[in-house]
Amino acid sequence: MIGKVIFIGGGPGDPELLTVKAYKVIENAEIIIYAGSLVNKDILSCAREDATIHNSASLNLNEIIDLMESGVLEGKTVARVHTGDPAIYGAIGEQIRGLDKKGIEYDIIPGVSSLFATAAALRSELTLPEISQTVIITRPEGRTPKPSKESISSLASHQATMCIFLGVHMIKNVVEDLLSHYPLDTPVGVVQKASWPEEIVVRGNLENISKKVDDAGIKKTAMIVVGPVLDPGDFKASKLYDATFKHEYRDSE
Repeated sequence: MIGKVIFIGGGPGDPELLTVKAYKVIENAEIIIYAGSLVNKDILSCAREDATIHNSASLNLNEIIDLMESGVLEGKTVARVHTGDPAIYGAIGEQIRGLDKKGIEYDIIPGVSSLFATAAALRSELTLPEISQTVIITRPEGRTPKPSKESISSLASHQATMCIFLGVHMIKNVVEDLLSHYPLDTPVGVVQKASWPEEIVVRGNLENISKKVDDAGIKKTAMIVVGPVLDPGDFKASKLYDATFKHEYRDSE
């Protein structure tokens, strides 16, 4: 018998934000490999009683691939559960490459990114007409290097909405890079554990956000959102529902 590996976006934390498709896979999988403290373990509460569950925080890449391979050769479904959506900083690229080399079948189920749970927590639309129509998703350089053209200071030149993963522990450096192009009063929102019961929301601007984050004790598991969409004041409404705007589904007044 030949089984299959299924990569799953486990969502930002709230178990109710798990997709129905992902829920069904977790519910039936014989083997579950989940991404440690990043995934709310309540998401796995629907797992079958006889499922073998592994925390990948203590595993290296080869060990993860070996677990997948042995499960598939036994004809089992292996659910590989990542936080948020696995396409963004999910480290699935090297796992996929390893499975491809071994000829192992896999599927990918997308999930709700922490990016969108953060926007919801901030009660914001990230793309407002004439304010920003572009969202830049990035992270500061740490132990994982970045192409020089993708530095935060370079991306800041667009003054678009910027969503910064994995950078709250170096918030002062992030702010310094952002100030190369954004004004000092640019709104900033920081959300720790978006959608979790212990969610923390901090609002400020580039002048004061570092201190506010320090005062809140936020060191990790948080998203930084930067841009005038967070405090746009008066702005022009989208044409989508404008009574004077005609399109193929609606006449104008």
